[in-house]
Amino acid sequence: MPPAAAATLSPSRAAVADRVIGALAGPGATLRPDQVTAVAALSEPRARVLVVQATGWGKSAVYWAATAIRRDEGHGTTLVVSPLLSLMRDQVAAAARAGLRAETLNSSNIEEWSRIEGALRDGEVDVLLVSPERLANPGFGRRVLDALAGRIGLLVVDEAHAVSDWGHDFRPDYRRVSDVLQQLNPDTPVLATTATANARVTDDVAAQLRSKQSGELGDETLVLRGPLARSSLELSVVDRLSPLERYAWVVDHLPTLPGSGIVYALTVADAHRLTAAIQAVHGPSVPVAAYTGQLEAAERERLEDALRDNHVKALVATSALGMGYDKPDLGFVVHVGAPPSPVSYYQQVGRAGRAIDHAHAVLLPSGADDGVWDYFATATIPKADQVERMLAAMGDATPDAPATVVSLEAETGLRRGRVELMLKQLAVDGVTERVDRGWILTGTPWTYDAAHYDGVVAVRRREADIMRAYTRGERCLMQLLQESLDDPEAAPCGRCSVCRGTLPDGLAAAPTPDTVRAVAGVLRGEDHLLEPRKMWPGGAFGTRGRIPPDRAVEPGRAIVHADAPEWREAVHTMFAADAPAPQEVLDASVQVLARWKSQWRSRPEVAVALPAAGFGTLVGSVADHLATVGRLDRADLELAPRTGPDVRDLTSADEAALWRDSVTVPAQTRSAVAGRTVLLVADASSSQWPLTVVGAALRDAGASAVLPLLLHRRV
Repeated sequence: MPPAAAATLSPSRAAVADRVIGALAGPGATLRPDQVTAVAALSEPRARVLVVQATGWGKSAVYWAATAIRRDEGHGTTLVVSPLLSLMRDQVAAAARAGLRAETLNSSNIEEWSRIEGALRDGEVDVLLVSPERLANPGFGRRVLDALAGRIGLLVVDEAHAVSDWGHDFRPDYRRVSDVLQQLNPDTPVLATTATANARVTDDVAAQLRSKQSGELGDETLVLRGPLARSSLELSVVDRLSPLERYAWVVDHLPTLPGSGIVYALTVADAHRLTAAIQAVHGPSVPVAAYTGQLEAAERERLEDALRDNHVKALVATSALGMGYDKPDLGFVVHVGAPPSPVSYYQQVGRAGRAIDHAHAVLLPSGADDGVWDYFATATIPKADQVERMLAAMGDATPDAPATVVSLEAETGLRRGRVELMLKQLAVDGVTERVDRGWILTGTPWTYDAAHYDGVVAVRRREADIMRAYTRGERCLMQLLQESLDDPEAAPCGRCSVCRGTLPDGLAAAPTPDTVRAVAGVLRGEDHLLEPRKMWPGGAFGTRGRIPPDRAVEPGRAIVHADAPEWREAVHTMFAADAPAPQEVLDASVQVLARWKSQWRSRPEVAVALPAAGFGTLVGSVADHLATVGRLDRADLELAPRTGPDVRDLTSADEAALWRDSVTVPAQTRSAVAGRTVLLVADASSSQWPLTVVGAALRDAGASAVLPLLLHRRV
């Protein structure tokens, strides 16, 4: 890897670059020396440049200036591979200010595709921004990439750490960039940019960028790496809070934090719960909204604009709001729970303080984060037995009759998200190929690279250890983040809560007790819907296809959803041993039914207990209590003794088969439920298969309807 040598632009090229930067940053603005080096390199044939610089350094200015120079000299359209719609919208506006015509092809502007593709063919578009997922679409490849083949003037890979599976945010679709590289004219320069790459990721991305012509490595990648410290950020850790206290801390502090900002949560459920708590306590005086990957593109865009225009105090967001979002005056970033990687944490806090002198970056960690970290460490690692099962299910797929994600989900019993991820990972290895309407096998054999995946997991677990050191305040917080990114200029910042030895003025070490009680009350009053499963799993279960209405359960309710902070201690107590439910759980179950009853088609008449997780005394006590309070009859099931693996380790088909074969509706219960509505009370489940299968058995026994009530909806 060559060092970043100083470079200069010719007078004519410098004039074009100055015009662009003046339009973007104001009259008289010019490129800094390191930006000039990048632009000068990209103005020459075959250049490969990787820019690793802090957020706010001006990476996009490099490719706007380089694009303007290359277009001025007669080269083709710049193709920018970008991860988020929010970034694309910002970049289209920035390009217009720079005098360039930029277009984007994404899921939110399908009606404009024909017009844009025509303009591309006619050479009228200066910059085309696309997502990595769009690159993986075969129709897009035929219509657009084939039309641009050999005519791309500059290729830009933004947030390039996502190309590397050693990175904190590896995305298999990003590997499609390599396909574009193969189609490039050998002289086409390539730029990759990121603010979050350590030495290992930098080396990996640099190697992937090298041009491969005639089987030989082309020019080396020029790496421009700068210091990553952010003088505007004041990093703080508020430790030793319970999950509920973390929510209350945010509720207490949000009104007085400067400007507007982002509150990050680790899960979608957390984002919605915390938003509800803030809204209930503060109402419209502190406007907030939840932002997650489950939102439609138009709603994401609306919320991004609301934050940018300071119409909301904060977005309570998952990591879906991260790469690419640009609000230079963002005043704070608060994390309710630590991300599993210091690199991803740096990337998220880097949204704040880009154009202001001071911004807060506050982390509220908890011991409960460890479980989330463990999940993320292995969530994207393929399991050999699951891959083999899916490959077998794809054996008969053809281009005319490809396998679909839905069909593979039903055939294998794997969750849809897992199927989609494995198909993309196998496509990276050349084993699967996406075609119109589905997926096929290429004939390339698949082997499990255990050493590689073990290495990735080991790296992620080491990163989790670094985050533990961060939360413990073992040394300067900014220095620790810089070191995790292999920044050679890492040094104590002198302004974080560790360097200062105290929290900044205005930040308390704990929330007020009244706020804790108020938040608990709000959250315990929320209802958690259990949408019934609609399809049988096939596989070991045998039956597949839609569950008929006369065997289906009704939409149900869960008292505790996932790791709900308002119930954390109660969940620990409930499932520490099989004992009667605590009074607060009995009271909550009555309150859930009271809120639910307006949506019943018929009132429940019989309560049936189902120890789905093996806690018979617990679930029986709840069913007994509800029967007493609601004047319901009680009936029981017969369960065969269970042995073997934990049901959470089984496929959908195997778990459904287990419940079908182990539960019997005895004659006395058949008489009790015939023609009546049943309240089916279960202790805990992550899959809902026990409720689905046992509910069908109760319907077969004559129940007119089954209303599921789950004490703990696990994830």
